[in-house]
Amino acid sequence: MDGPAQVPMVSPNGSVPPIYVPPGYVSQVIEENGVRRVLVLPQQPEFHPGSHPPLHPHPYMPAFLPPPVLPHHQMYSTGPGDVAASYVPQHHLQHPYADQEPHPSHGRPNFIHRDERTSKAYERLQKKLKDRQANGSKDKISSPSSSPHKSCISEQDEQGSLGTSTGMVKNKPDRKMQGTPESDTEIFDEDKETKALEEFLSGVGKPVVSDIRATTVVLTWAPPSPTISDGIDSDVIPKSCSYEVAILSSGKDEKFKAIYTGKNVRITLQDLKPATDFRTRVQAVCNLIRGIPSESESFTTLCSEPDAPMPPRIINKTKHSLSLQWKAVCDNGSKVTSYNLECDEGTGSNEFSQCYLGPQKQFKVTKLSPATGYRFKLAARNELGMSGFSEEVLFYTTGSAPPTPASPQLVKAGVTWLSLHWSKPSGTLSDEGICYILEMEDETSGYGFKPKYDGDDLACTVKNLTRSSTYKFRVIAYNSEGKSNPGEVMELTTCPDKPGSPTKPSVKGKIHAHNFKIIWDPPKDNGGSANTKYVVEMSVGANGNKWDMVYSGATREHVCDHLNPGCTYQLRVYCISEGGQSLVSETLLVQTPAVPPGPCQPPRLVGKARAREIQLRWGHPPITGGSQVLSYRLEMSASEMTDPKEVYQGPDMECTVSSLLPGKMYSFRLRGVNKAGYGPYSEKCEICTAAGCPDQCKAPHVVCKTATCVQVSWTTPAGHGADVTEYRLEWGAMEGVMQICYCGPGLNYEVKGLLPATTYFCRVQALNVAGSGPFSNVTLCMTPASVPAAVSFLQIVDKDQLKIPPDSPSTCLAIQWEEPRDHGSEITSYSIDFGDRQPIIVGRSTCLVIQNLQPDTTYRVRVQAVNSIGPGPFSHTIKAKTKPLPPEPPRLECVTFSYQTLKLKWGEGTAKALASDAIQYVLQMEDKNGRYTTLYRGPCHIHKVQRLSESTCYRFKIQACNEAGEGPLSKVYTFTTTKSPPSPLKAPRLKQLKENMCDLTWEALPAMKGDPIVYNVQAMVGKDSEFKQIYKGPETTFQVSNLQLNCEYRFRVCAIRQCQDTQGFHDLMGPYSATVILYSQRNETPANNSKDTTEVTKSTQTLSDEQCAALILALFAVVSILIAFIVQYFVIK
Repeated sequence: MDGPAQVPMVSPNGSVPPIYVPPGYVSQVIEENGVRRVLVLPQQPEFHPGSHPPLHPHPYMPAFLPPPVLPHHQMYSTGPGDVAASYVPQHHLQHPYADQEPHPSHGRPNFIHRDERTSKAYERLQKKLKDRQANGSKDKISSPSSSPHKSCISEQDEQGSLGTSTGMVKNKPDRKMQGTPESDTEIFDEDKETKALEEFLSGVGKPVVSDIRATTVVLTWAPPSPTISDGIDSDVIPKSCSYEVAILSSGKDEKFKAIYTGKNVRITLQDLKPATDFRTRVQAVCNLIRGIPSESESFTTLCSEPDAPMPPRIINKTKHSLSLQWKAVCDNGSKVTSYNLECDEGTGSNEFSQCYLGPQKQFKVTKLSPATGYRFKLAARNELGMSGFSEEVLFYTTGSAPPTPASPQLVKAGVTWLSLHWSKPSGTLSDEGICYILEMEDETSGYGFKPKYDGDDLACTVKNLTRSSTYKFRVIAYNSEGKSNPGEVMELTTCPDKPGSPTKPSVKGKIHAHNFKIIWDPPKDNGGSANTKYVVEMSVGANGNKWDMVYSGATREHVCDHLNPGCTYQLRVYCISEGGQSLVSETLLVQTPAVPPGPCQPPRLVGKARAREIQLRWGHPPITGGSQVLSYRLEMSASEMTDPKEVYQGPDMECTVSSLLPGKMYSFRLRGVNKAGYGPYSEKCEICTAAGCPDQCKAPHVVCKTATCVQVSWTTPAGHGADVTEYRLEWGAMEGVMQICYCGPGLNYEVKGLLPATTYFCRVQALNVAGSGPFSNVTLCMTPASVPAAVSFLQIVDKDQLKIPPDSPSTCLAIQWEEPRDHGSEITSYSIDFGDRQPIIVGRSTCLVIQNLQPDTTYRVRVQAVNSIGPGPFSHTIKAKTKPLPPEPPRLECVTFSYQTLKLKWGEGTAKALASDAIQYVLQMEDKNGRYTTLYRGPCHIHKVQRLSESTCYRFKIQACNEAGEGPLSKVYTFTTTKSPPSPLKAPRLKQLKENMCDLTWEALPAMKGDPIVYNVQAMVGKDSEFKQIYKGPETTFQVSNLQLNCEYRFRVCAIRQCQDTQGFHDLMGPYSATVILYSQRNETPANNSKDTTEVTKSTQTLSDEQCAALILALFAVVSILIAFIVQYFVIK
């Protein structure tokens, strides 16, 4: 520092507080104007305070902390009432007898990186401190010692109390601890090595500053090194130490801040503030022992471009303008010359354009669109360059209220809640700030719509609703300009709740041994929805915990059947609705009554049968009927004809039957009895008492190997005292007609040559020396199903026999077959093989039309039936040939045409042909509706189309057919009729006006389709001359003059149609009318002047073509009627 630092401090009583003075410094008190100042000044280099050696605390004792280094020339103001503006806290030395509280030194924890020597020294000091505390608590505090050394310690203790305050110096009462100089001397002697290490670390070099830039600087310093005058033991010098670099910037509290700790002696400080004064110093640290910081070095960073400014804020907005304002930015040592404001023009893209550049700190952006968001960013510029841009901010111009939003949609419904979502109103921006109000109406409350949500989210969950209830919702959007109209109302319903448990089931009617009926009532609370079904669960036993569902349905009663007699059952019910499953009802306990026991197993022989007695034994019946069996009853019969008699009754399960005949077959049966009564008899057990013919064999066992081969086996029956020597097997397709197929001693036989899926009967008989035994029971055997038999009948079907004829006989073949025997398995399909192609698979149909074949080709066809077992053999092969392709359509041309007829010709041939010709032709013409109708079908090659309209285009198609079918239609041919000539006129009318003059008049014809009509009048004089034109024009009258007397004149007229086409006008002349004759004679008597002798005759008119055709048809009809009458009268009758 260049001068002394002033640190104002306050003392409550006006006294100067004790000040700790570091080594090399001295304090001086100066009073000016009633204010006392303490100056801390550095001593001269040759000054060494001998009577006040510096005190260094132990590195691991919180009571002895190394004092921090004070800056040069610090000044303290101690006037009363002054407020401490800043203060550097000082560490103090506590008295050895004071209470010890461990505090970390310089923010570092205690007992870190101790070596063995320092640990032992710390333990000794702790022990001594505890002893002194125990002794010191018995003594009272005495007056301060007059020893210079003790007064130094006391002064340091009071100075250290200043370091414990947090911003203001508090005056504490002086406390003087009792102690002996010998104990203090002993403590300082033990810290000799620590003092030496601290003195060594204090020799770190002053930092050297280099490469100064705007935000970085390089610091280097020399590590501490011992000198000869120090006299430090080489064992104390550490091999390495770490360094703590602290920095102090101007304009802040004068307090160094540590920014680096490490072992490097060269570092680069970064992120410094440009154009700022800094001071830095270095402090060496080793094993938590700190040396005195080095002298501080000052430096100033260079200037740079300004810092990035804060985003601009809006101070006013309208529909077409935004007024922005911003704060001044840190110029980093160079004055800001201008600000650059950029805008994205409301497009939402990252393309910004400059809208302002100047020194002002506010700007009004105009010509903006209403209700549009604009993004802005700001940068500052000075002589050294431009700063970075600020964060982008979005501001909206004012607009109008948002449009009406759509109705809310249901996301998920619960029992007491509904989750809704809605979308932004159409036409609004995605980043426009719009909030929403969700309103709900509960019709049961009668309060109308009430708001349930107000915010900018597009979803909401409405809670605390009533189950299975309908609510109405609507959404209102609003912004800073106002609210929209309410959206459409959406009705939503909450889900129903789980129903309550049904009532306890009860038994309806009588409880039977195997079933009973239960009923129950629905729950009182259905949860808001109807119950869809009820579920009945049953558990066997009074304490059973395994429940099985026995019923599920909508009815409220159920018959529990298939129960065991004398058993206890538990039943319970629960119901299910849309809301879920209810709890189970109370349990119903039901016990079924007992029944008589079931049939016992037949009694069995114990040991061998004797000649006179048989010993029998039996077991418990499988079914006890729900009650214990109390007794058994055994009956015996000598034959089927005799009635059985009782030979034993009691609780035992064995007995001996005596008084029997040897070689006699006896049958026995058994039944049990319980408290419900007697049960049914068991099956009979037949036992022979003596040797005789073999017993009846058991029914033979039949195993089918294949569909045509079975394996029959049997067991040896009882021989009645003699071995069986032979067996006879009878086999047949009918039970009454069986033949012996095997005799021999074997116990099996293989029967071959059978039919598949056929029922056969067999039985076996045993023989011994005594004779043959009875036949066994008849065994029914059905051979397994096999593949179907071969198709026996296969033929080609003509297309006339088919209900739906094929489209093209040239590429199709229709076949038919009879269904073969299925051999026990229903025929599922048929496989048709017709050459090298892939076989066709069809269903159970017995006919098929094979398509996509080659025309005029011979195929070999065979059929194979298929069932679930597999395909059967193929049928016999038949040959079939497809028909040739239908002929192609011929070329159509028009040979003659007129204004109402077209004569068409096709192909090569005569106009007349026989109906039996191989090729037939079909001529079609397009009608007014665009459909083609058939005009002609036959073998001819010429056809005349009549009754057509003049000057009209007609479209025709032609098709050829033969036995193979109809060929394709030809292309469309277009022919046009000519224009019709005018119709013939009647003979003109003559009127003689004078001897040499007459007047001709004829009928007028209307214009034909817009074409004008003119008339041509011709006259002929005499009989041998030709007609000459005397008039041509549109008039219907003409006056003939200059007639010669005594001469014959002939007149005729025709109509002319003046047609117009692309080449111009041309005349279309019609037929001439009949001729009119005029005889011009001189008048012989004057009296007859008024009457001219004029003779007019008209020639006979000729018939037209239509009239001739009509006359011929009439004559032909009359002749046909006459011929038919003659045939009817003379031939038939």
